[in-house]
Amino acid sequence: MRLGEIDRGDGLGNRLLIGFISLVSGMRLPDAARVAFYHKAFFSGSMGAWTQRTMRGPSDWTIGERELMAAMVAKWNSCTFCVGAHGAIAAKEMPRRLVDDALGDFRTADLPAGLKATLSFIEKLTLRPTEVKPDDAGAVLGAGVSRRAIEDAIAVASIFGIVTRYADALAFSIPTHAEFDKAGDMLLKRGYA
Repeated sequence: MRLGEIDRGDGLGNRLLIGFISLVSGMRLPDAARVAFYHKAFFSGSMGAWTQRTMRGPSDWTIGERELMAAMVAKWNSCTFCVGAHGAIAAKEMPRRLVDDALGDFRTADLPAGLKATLSFIEKLTLRPTEVKPDDAGAVLGAGVSRRAIEDAIAVASIFGIVTRYADALAFSIPTHAEFDKAGDMLLKRGYA
């Protein structure tokens, strides 16, 4: 269900801010950012802080790898907006061809073994969470991934399990490839908080 407040802002201050950011950036402010203004207590507060820490904080995973994980969770959850947004950001940190190959089939993409094992783990966590067993985490550890890196990947999968459903429930508009690319530059520079 599309909410009018997301398009126009829910108060004069937010309307002016959304208009100003859209004018300066030369593009319509993506709905993900608009929602942060609309649901400040949730998306600009604890959710924003958790996302910022997970996606930009210290980690064994690069920013590109975490963004690829987010795009993969979005693919598994059939969220076109988040696949485009996080695929675009990942492609700023790693070759676009590699991102596209991974989104096509991460098992055959030219990714490091540890990343493939982790993607396999979070795929199961996303699609069949009741089937996750200790051996699944053991396989990731066996691929050389640290316990901390597994926890970081679980955090990415958890956040984007929420965000993808939110984006689809609110019928986020799908930007063009050029707009995703421009928004990706902004998210790399400013982060999620």
